[in-house]
Amino acid sequence: EKQLVESGGGLVQAGGSLTLSCVASGFDFDVYALAWFRQAPGKEREGVSCISWHDGTTYRDSVKGRFTTFKDNAKSTLYLQMNDLQPEDTAIYYCAADYRPSLYEMEYYGKGILVTVSS
Repeated sequence: EKQLVESGGGLVQAGGSLTLSCVASGFDFDVYALAWFRQAPGKEREGVSCISWHDGTTYRDSVKGRFTTFKDNAKSTLYLQMNDLQPEDTAIYYCAADYRPSLYEMEYYGKGILVTVSS
């Protein structure tokens, strides 16, 4: 069974850091691309970053230079290291998987985890 489970969210002050993790069960990391999406209150879901099976990465402009996505194939785990967090980064963050990397839509999503950045 394919399953994506996020962890590591919480409350942080502006300028602080958090690292999200996503354990991706049932996904072959040599085939699937992985991504992070987020949805802020009252807004549509948006892609944050994606990583291809061969470790190519793409980021949305607003997080470039602050967020880093990487994976550990041996642990079947995807990570999102977030630095210099700002209140506008407050959102529910979702791990996602699909055969193709995308910041628009993926086939599989986790249940999400809340990140709150206070000013």
